[in-house]
Amino acid sequence: MTKIDNSVKRVVSRRTMLRIAASATVGAAFAPATALAQQQIRCTPIPVPAEKGPSVFLDYDQAALDASYDQVPWAPNLGQLMGRRAANSVLARQRIGAPRRVAYGPSAVEQLDIYATTRANAPVMIFIHGGAWRGGQSKDFAEPAQMFVRAGAHYVVPDFIAVEAADGSLLTMAEQVRRAVAWVYKNAATFGGDPKRIYLSGHSSGAHLGACVVITDWQRGFGLPADTIKGALLVSGMYDLKAPRLSARSSYVKFTDEMEHALSAQRHLASINTPLLIAHAALDTPDFQRQSRDFVETLKKAGKPVQAIRGEGYNHFEFPETLANPFGILGAAALEQMKIAMP
Repeated sequence: MTKIDNSVKRVVSRRTMLRIAASATVGAAFAPATALAQQQIRCTPIPVPAEKGPSVFLDYDQAALDASYDQVPWAPNLGQLMGRRAANSVLARQRIGAPRRVAYGPSAVEQLDIYATTRANAPVMIFIHGGAWRGGQSKDFAEPAQMFVRAGAHYVVPDFIAVEAADGSLLTMAEQVRRAVAWVYKNAATFGGDPKRIYLSGHSSGAHLGACVVITDWQRGFGLPADTIKGALLVSGMYDLKAPRLSARSSYVKFTDEMEHALSAQRHLASINTPLLIAHAALDTPDFQRQSRDFVETLKKAGKPVQAIRGEGYNHFEFPETLANPFGILGAAALEQMKIAMP
């Protein structure tokens, strides 16, 4: 049996000895790990060196930190989930029709899909997809569209550049996503949307980009109201880039001091003008869980409106499926935040 070094033993312990199921509800506080030592959920172990190396961030050595920023080994059913997501997106388009695809910016990738509801002057949900900042296409994230459209909301998914195509810059990605949101605000009336009711959701690296949207100076940068976004649901995201910068993700993201500071939402609380729902999966990697807990705690101390959501029994890639279900953890939270419901 492979010996696990102490740092990874600690972080994996926080993943395997997880929270009690009763707290997997909207607004549930993140429970302290010390109170849950008896609650165990099976997980996939991460291969690590036998000896612990020097700490590079908190109590993580380099191997432990790298493991915590690679979700794939923690989700043994990843292939199944990706295939299901693509298939369900095809089904959603068959049921509600193909989206209207429009350009929101000058480059070829700057286009978005609009799944329109039949209700007039309806709210809009913009979803920012994840993919480790490296991949993903809007067409593969249509699964929640049916629920939002049936509940009387438009569902919009933008495409945007991958970080490697942007020469390693997350700043370029963030600016494109911001342009997509600004386009939706300025053009909402063209597809029956209400610009005063624009909401945002995002998952993983998409939740990081969504947090960058939330801290945007809309008045200065786009001539839009400070409260352009009326609410945001951010799922399993990264809200301070120090740890990702120290991890293996720096092999393809060209982090700079400017980028780390500008795109760390936790450092710009004064710029947040919208209620937030911050969610994470109970089987997310340890530092993804810490990112959500720390962001919620910091927001609460700053007096910002925030609720914490945890998905018990879900891994990083399973949890977003609940956004497509009006009775799922994330779907119910989104509809409640938007003040709409299924008929």
